[in-house]
Amino acid sequence: MDYVEFGKYLSQQRELRGLSRDEVSRVTKISPSLITALEEGQVERLPGRVFVVNYVRAYAQVIGLEPDEAVLRYEEVDKATPEPSPVVLERERRRRAWFILAGVLLVLGVGAYVALLMSGKVPPNLPR
Repeated sequence: MDYVEFGKYLSQQRELRGLSRDEVSRVTKISPSLITALEEGQVERLPGRVFVVNYVRAYAQVIGLEPDEAVLRYEEVDKATPEPSPVVLERERRRRAWFILAGVLLVLGVGAYVALLMSGKVPPNLPR
């Protein structure tokens, strides 16, 4: 079983009981987008594991499943999914850092240009 299959299991159990995602969201106070991510197995859209375990517990309780059993099923899936290697994690971290640096430099460059433009040191480009 993987995250998608686990999500399908939750979704099927909810539908069997005639509940909508919105009803589950309203009762559990879990946002609809997180309910959708949980049911569709989109683990990348979910917060940290400790939060997800509590979401699964609350979700199961609302739809009438045994919360501990649902959490055990989730933990089996979570343990069976291999963790990304440290090399992959480091590569992702560096990639994000470069994007952040590029964004900061872009904002600083635009800010400097606007400051020079407003101080009169750079003439504005006027249409001819």
